[in-house]
Amino acid sequence: MSAPERIPPHPGVTVDEALEHGELTIHGRIPDASNAVLYATAELAGRRVPCVYKPVAGERPLWDFPDGTLAQREVAAYEVCRALGWDAVPPTVLREGPLGTGMCQLWVGPAPDEPADDEAEEDGEGPLSLLALVEAERPEPGWKAVGRAEVGEGRTALLVHADDERLRRIAALDAVINNGDRKGGHLLPLPDGRLYGIDHGVTFHTEDKLRTLLWGWAGEPLPAAVLTALRGLDVELADDRPLFARLLTLLTEDECRALRARTAALLSSGRHPLPGGEWPAIPWPLI
Repeated sequence: MSAPERIPPHPGVTVDEALEHGELTIHGRIPDASNAVLYATAELAGRRVPCVYKPVAGERPLWDFPDGTLAQREVAAYEVCRALGWDAVPPTVLREGPLGTGMCQLWVGPAPDEPADDEAEEDGEGPLSLLALVEAERPEPGWKAVGRAEVGEGRTALLVHADDERLRRIAALDAVINNGDRKGGHLLPLPDGRLYGIDHGVTFHTEDKLRTLLWGWAGEPLPAAVLTALRGLDVELADDRPLFARLLTLLTEDECRALRARTAALLSSGRHPLPGGEWPAIPWPLI
């Protein structure tokens, strides 16, 4: 069951409003996460929204990012995605919660206590429908090659991802926000055709940190629709625009100006970026 199916229409209360102002109730912790990731619900005026709550107090320090800033970066990624005109990041807000200030984001997909839907993967609705390791030298039509990956016992396989316009928008978003951790498990396709990207805490660094599984379009021209979206974002990143003022409450001024510079650079080149060479280009583990 997907999150949209669990959220009935409610007049007068949007998902964003429920996330930001609703009463937040924690139901459990998501295992295997490096930081505190809690499954919760936010309820406002009768509307109950499933969400993930990541309190700043539960963030693990990173050597290359300031402490206690990952939640703000997740919110900034949502703001930038929305400014691009794309529904590729679930609604995300910064708010107070039972464990202090944190990021609160719409939960996408089955609830943690629901059984996994193996049929969804078989029907092409899971992350593995977008990524694959194949015993071939070249990808088949409809797929893009990323590179060769070790699969054990001295063997390698070709890592490929789908040649999918939804993925291509996420690849462009990652280039803009300088995403240092685009793993396969951070891609959530829904049965209705939408594709969400999640886990955007390691973003917006002033240095080139782009690490992603979506290198298949590296060096290729950006689609016209992506360029149009980038032009709109470029306008909204001007000093006198509300988006820039909002981002300054979430990021440092240097990070905001680096975001503006990356957007301008993508528009100038008109192409997907190439791996930088000074930072591992592919995250590990892959999923």
